[in-house]
Amino acid sequence: MSPDDTALIADNPDEIERTALAHERLEEQYADLEQQHQAASLGMWVFLATEVMFFGVLFLGVGVYRHAYPEAFEKASEKLNWVIGAINTVVLLVSSLFMVLAVHYAKLGDRLRLCVYLALTALLGVAFLGFKATEYYGDYRENLIPGWQFDDREWVTKEGLKPEQVPQVKLFLLFYWTMTGLHGLHVIVGILVVLVMLVLAWRGRFSAAYYSPVDVTGLYWHFVDTVWIFLLPMLYLLGTHTWGG
Repeated sequence: MSPDDTALIADNPDEIERTALAHERLEEQYADLEQQHQAASLGMWVFLATEVMFFGVLFLGVGVYRHAYPEAFEKASEKLNWVIGAINTVVLLVSSLFMVLAVHYAKLGDRLRLCVYLALTALLGVAFLGFKATEYYGDYRENLIPGWQFDDREWVTKEGLKPEQVPQVKLFLLFYWTMTGLHGLHVIVGILVVLVMLVLAWRGRFSAAYYSPVDVTGLYWHFVDTVWIFLLPMLYLLGTHTWGG
């Protein structure tokens, strides 16, 4: 640092605080905060790539079996509550907007707005889980849990399927419970991480010079939202639905 820079910092208390904060947050293996930020982002992208492969196998499975058992999969899809699924899509899309705004204000060093939008993001995440719990309860009432709450005869007598197609319905429901359950688990993890970021932001941990944890958290949250956008058509919109269905 040149003498002129030192003099400038000495005349600006805010710059002194900003420089001290940047120095405190910089890990010794990095040359500067920018390099540290890039490394953190790369690490998250690598992690998300493994998550894409994980969910991708499940999506591929649904696609293959949907082609093999179209009638059974469509009949099973008709039983899902697509209205709640659509509402939850809107909830997550709005939460992604709030997460974008949180990252934006983190870059600006606006602690108050950062905290507000992190809190709103977490709140909508909780709302998503609330709607999902309501949907799961409806699934329980509709006997849509293979191996526990399921009536084979109902699918033959009421839905007009052949007895050999009932296991195909169970396969679809197994995909449904597995994929939405795993997604819900990711939402819970996301909420917890966002709340941690909220606490740290409230304590003044972040600034315009150091905000990479918030940015990386945003990447994870957007991934979770994107997975749901693919889940909606793959699971909920296979069959012909009505407002009462």
